[in-house]
Amino acid sequence: MYSGAMEQKHKIHPYKFSLWLGIASILMMFAGLTSAVIVKRNQANWISYDIPQFFWWSSLAIIISSITLVLAAKAFTHRQMKQYRNLMAVTCVLGTAFLVLQSLGFYNMWQQGLTISSTSSVAFLYVLAGMHALHALGGLVALIVLYAKSYSRKQKMYSVLPIQLISLYWHFVGILWIYLLVFLIMIR
Repeated sequence: MYSGAMEQKHKIHPYKFSLWLGIASILMMFAGLTSAVIVKRNQANWISYDIPQFFWWSSLAIIISSITLVLAAKAFTHRQMKQYRNLMAVTCVLGTAFLVLQSLGFYNMWQQGLTISSTSSVAFLYVLAGMHALHALGGLVALIVLYAKSYSRKQKMYSVLPIQLISLYWHFVGILWIYLLVFLIMIR
């Protein structure tokens, strides 16, 4: 019985395993898209453009949101529920700010005449940042649901698994955005 319990302790939870598989597939998708950008970059209609200032501000928002999420998880582990709720609320606000700032960046580009049909270079920016925004939106929805559940009186179990899962995903989304921003700066 003891060795079986030790074996179980070292196994990855099925939800974490599924999340890692999802992250791997997202990474493969973005690797394919960034590879396509590198190949298409030598086309005649490739133009240089400035990355919208709003993308820089959104980067700051997602970095700070990762920090507040780490602090929220720590508060949850120590059963400091008021601090946990406050930090989750801040994380949700920062996640929303990230998406709003991304939208403002796209709007700024659109005002400059840089639309998805302008050139392949601009189209790739819209596709890369847009696909990332969709993944961030999914993470934000999960954060909001987790925050809302912190007020539920029906919850009798105290499990760190949900906060671990959303933390893993949210940090991944943040790191992916930083990678994409650096990549977009290098290829423009």
